[in-house]
Amino acid sequence: MKCPFCGYFDTKVNDSRPTDDDSKIRRRRECLKCGRRFTTYEVVETAPIMVVKKDGSREMFDRAKLLNGLVRACEKRPISAERLDEAVDSIEQAILNSMQREVASSEIGSLAMDELKKIDDVAYVRFASVYREFKDINTFMDELKSMLSHKN
Repeated sequence: MKCPFCGYFDTKVNDSRPTDDDSKIRRRRECLKCGRRFTTYEVVETAPIMVVKKDGSREMFDRAKLLNGLVRACEKRPISAERLDEAVDSIEQAILNSMQREVASSEIGSLAMDELKKIDDVAYVRFASVYREFKDINTFMDELKSMLSHKN
């Protein structure tokens, strides 16, 4: 492991433990040259997941892109970054558990909407309006009515 401070290529591991959710290994390391300490996280490498877009093109699944979409939907709402990370973790885990190497962007959008529905109604409607490409106010109102009928 290369030291992020001096660039030296030899470090020792002082402590290793799983993270709270057991999905990563946290390692405290010390550079053998400069003596500075830093933390690394080790994750299991999985096969890349390809996202099949509406136009049939394919791109690699990008966790940051999904998170950015959720952040935009939750702007000015009382939702923590940690809660959004948990939502992305849940979506990513659902995709990995499906054991599919390719997943349709529409499936990711549906999973994101399901997560947002649990978090915040306003964020859900914002995301749905972009994801479902509402053409007019009537389509938008139909979605709101559907959401309200499921609440009662």
